[in-house]
Amino acid sequence: MFREFIEMDKLPLGKLQDIYHTLVDNYEDLDGKKREEDGSSNLVDTLEDLPPGIGQYDDFHTIDWLRDIARDTLRHRQIVKKKHAGFVEWLKGAHDAWSGWMCVLLVGVATGTVAGFVDIGTSWMSDLKEGICRQAFWLNREQCCWSANDTTLDENRCSQWFMWSDLMGVENEAGAYIIRYITYMMFALLFAFLAAIFVRVFAPYACSSGIPEIKTILSGFIIRGYLGKWTFLTKSVGVILSVASGLSLGKEGPFVHIGCCCGNIISHLFPKYGNNEAKKREILSAAAAAGVSVAFGAPIGGVLFSLEEVSYYFPPKTMWRSFFCALAAAFVLRAINPFGNDHLVMFYIDYNEPWYIQELVPFILIGALGGIYGSLFIRFNIKWCRYRKTSVLGKYPIVEVLAVTFITALLSFPNPYTRMNSSELIRELMSRCGPEDNSDLCDYKRNFTSLETYMSSTTAGDGVIRSLWMLALAFIFKGIITIFTIGTKVPAGLFIPSLAIGATLGRIVGIGVEQLVVANHDNPFFYNMCRSQQQCTITPGLYAIVGAAAFLGGVTRMTVSLVVVMFEVTGGLQYIVPLMAAVMTSKWVGDALGKEGIYEAHIQLNGYPYLNSKDEFTHTTIAADVMRPRCWRYGLGVRNDPPLCVITQESTTLEEIEHILHDTEHNGFPVVVSRESQYLVGFVLRRDLLLATANARKTIEGVVGESIVYFTDQVPRRVNGPVPLKLRKIMDMAPVTITDQTPMETVVEMFRKLGLRQTVVTHNGRLLGIITKKDVLRHIAQLQNQDPDSILFN
Repeated sequence: MFREFIEMDKLPLGKLQDIYHTLVDNYEDLDGKKREEDGSSNLVDTLEDLPPGIGQYDDFHTIDWLRDIARDTLRHRQIVKKKHAGFVEWLKGAHDAWSGWMCVLLVGVATGTVAGFVDIGTSWMSDLKEGICRQAFWLNREQCCWSANDTTLDENRCSQWFMWSDLMGVENEAGAYIIRYITYMMFALLFAFLAAIFVRVFAPYACSSGIPEIKTILSGFIIRGYLGKWTFLTKSVGVILSVASGLSLGKEGPFVHIGCCCGNIISHLFPKYGNNEAKKREILSAAAAAGVSVAFGAPIGGVLFSLEEVSYYFPPKTMWRSFFCALAAAFVLRAINPFGNDHLVMFYIDYNEPWYIQELVPFILIGALGGIYGSLFIRFNIKWCRYRKTSVLGKYPIVEVLAVTFITALLSFPNPYTRMNSSELIRELMSRCGPEDNSDLCDYKRNFTSLETYMSSTTAGDGVIRSLWMLALAFIFKGIITIFTIGTKVPAGLFIPSLAIGATLGRIVGIGVEQLVVANHDNPFFYNMCRSQQQCTITPGLYAIVGAAAFLGGVTRMTVSLVVVMFEVTGGLQYIVPLMAAVMTSKWVGDALGKEGIYEAHIQLNGYPYLNSKDEFTHTTIAADVMRPRCWRYGLGVRNDPPLCVITQESTTLEEIEHILHDTEHNGFPVVVSRESQYLVGFVLRRDLLLATANARKTIEGVVGESIVYFTDQVPRRVNGPVPLKLRKIMDMAPVTITDQTPMETVVEMFRKLGLRQTVVTHNGRLLGIITKKDVLRHIAQLQNQDPDSILFN
């Protein structure tokens, strides 16, 4: 068991042994086999039964990964120890073993079920802006037409689908257009208003995609209510309304937040996860994978997304359970079949046209454009969000949502490519052109049978010219309006808008490349692409796929998981190389213009305490430069630095501890031998100390302010005087310590790899100061010429 723990968590063996033996000493009374005998009749150990809340964390605080993992190891050791004591204990051990799999199964089923209803609701309400099925109002446009057995659709209309102008009896073409225009805008404003109201009234945390906050929570930060039931319900309903309003946003990003809400709620059914924040994050990582799985119908891509983009701690066991959770979610969504096409996403395509080595040039060009767009989008979106936070605009979030919705609806309706749902747009752009297609995107001089047919053709369709202009306008409009949409106080994801923008540009480039090849089919450079008496097999839809991946990669800086998601969505294994080339080019160009992806930029904007494992610390500072208080012996002190607040192991009274808790806001206190000899003994957390002292006041007779609080094994016999308190069990006797000369590069890596909450700085065994995660983040921000006070939380 101990060897497995070492391999899983990659922690130093010596450190694990210290934690292990410390916890065994601290919690030996848990199995009832040892009781301390000191001969005192009035000595009471206040933590023989730990009061509720010990080991938990306050809101906006960072967890201690080492402590929580060690607590779970001790809990598992006790279960294994009692497993052979009888059938009941064996049953408890079996329950503990399979509870993790059962938990992720329930999370996957819940996520898939919610995603199915969200997809159905979104499709129906999106079509409601344009018309209604008179025969059955609960059907969307496609289902209505199929239910009427009317397969001859004219501009997505059929006998049972009525536009609002039809219901009003307006037959004049201009009047009908105006009626449809007005009703489109009215429904868009209504849906956006309801989404903003729900978020404002029921769950303010339900806005945006939630992925930056999910990344921060998975790194070990506590945000109470962010994954609660009200946030879950509001997000599920709000994302339907916000997507149906026609705003330039998607529901795929919020699915990650919804999945993590399911994971948090269901984990409380299993105390193994509900009472341990570090273990709970294993379930949340699996839930994030399930969210991406139902968003794109990509279970493998969901696991890789959780590993690459959001998870901070991802051992192999979590990877297996994430895969199982994503599989369960995809299976449930497939059973619901929200799109009625036997696929899990609306824009699924399936074709196997080849690609040629010469096409790598435009593919790489699209990747470079995706990196440039991603960098510009991040820069302008962060500027707008910062302006929103610091201006009067932030006080009127509903007004902002309505204003953005009004502009979006006003400019979207005239253009069919911006009027349609973003998922439908992506499907249209990724589709192939064949002889049976009558779309404007395919209405131009193409070689369907042979070059002779092409050479004999004398007329080119005008539809493609109009479509290219419409696509260019859609690209510009969506690229701009998305900057102002992402960050508004409605559920909003940026996966689908980024995919749509990239697919639009990719399709434009693909049509241009196709026409170039067809017009120059005799050129030796294009010889293998357009041979005599054969088709010129250039696929503009492939360029849309590559453009979608490149632009999403430029915004999020995803690589492996993005390629796998696109492969699962398209089903085209032969397109892996073009996708990889475009995504890597997009990342290189984006990183050259700015290191941060959109999620990291929003984390920094909001001041969350997140140590990015992708960043490198290259400065030459040491621990003494960062610790609090500064060390005078090295000339680093500041006159107004507050003194280090410590607790002695056997001379501090209960009243003194209560004064310390009242007068300070520190999250923990070092325990030393004495005031004169400040050799480190251990570390006690503020919350645990508050709960333990409050519990002692309520439950132990004779405890007064003059009672001495002991953090030692042995308590001296007292014939007279108040009852002493022994709080050794709440003290960490093996805190992570460093010396004052430790390079900060090492300290930063310790905080990243071990998930530390704080570390204690010593010199020759004597206590000098403390470095917290917040101190490290402030130090990094200061070295990067940023405002260190932007780190808001503990």
